[in-house]
Amino acid sequence: MAKLKVGVLISGRGSNMAALIEAAREPSYPAEIACVVSNVAAAAGVETARQAGIATAVIPHKDFPDRESFDRAVSAELEKHGVGLVALAGFLRIQSPWFPQHWAGRIINIHPSLLPAFKGLRVQQQALDAGVRLSGCTVHFVTPDLDSGPIIAQAAVPVLPGDDETALAARVLDAEHRLYPLALRLIAEGKVRVEGERAVVADAPALDGIMFNPAIG
Repeated sequence: MAKLKVGVLISGRGSNMAALIEAAREPSYPAEIACVVSNVAAAAGVETARQAGIATAVIPHKDFPDRESFDRAVSAELEKHGVGLVALAGFLRIQSPWFPQHWAGRIINIHPSLLPAFKGLRVQQQALDAGVRLSGCTVHFVTPDLDSGPIIAQAAVPVLPGDDETALAARVLDAEHRLYPLALRLIAEGKVRVEGERAVVADAPALDGIMFNPAIG
């Protein structure tokens, strides 16, 4: 069975991109990273991808008159590599409605909170300010609405006494690096379908306490 070709969009160090690349090294993994596209030439993740032997492209958003023209250029690059799924990994651009509509059902993102709570930026500070006992991360399909779309998988981490934004963000990031490859695997194996506003995971393993949903092996 052919592997799902994935295009990853980044703007910075690309640590979640690196986690996907590492997962895809496993011969049995059902997806391959076909290309990495960045809107920032100096993004450290571009060099990481190059060293891994993955095709890369830099498309500066400042070279385009508006969001949609930039998005169309990015889409053309992805399609050139036969991409079947787009994975946002620290891509710091608000996309025009055209992009998620064009890639509807074929674009995912990882957000560092337990959506629908704490959308936008500085989400760990939002969590600390709210006094929650759990934070975490969410992999979801992307829609034109910011940080919305059917939820595929989530991971929760504890908020510990004395946590500041940096400490909590580091704990969540570790969970992200485990969750994103799992969610991509589920999609590539055909175990995720969208029903209305919800993503349904077929044959999901038993829950691992409260930490991962679906469970992580």
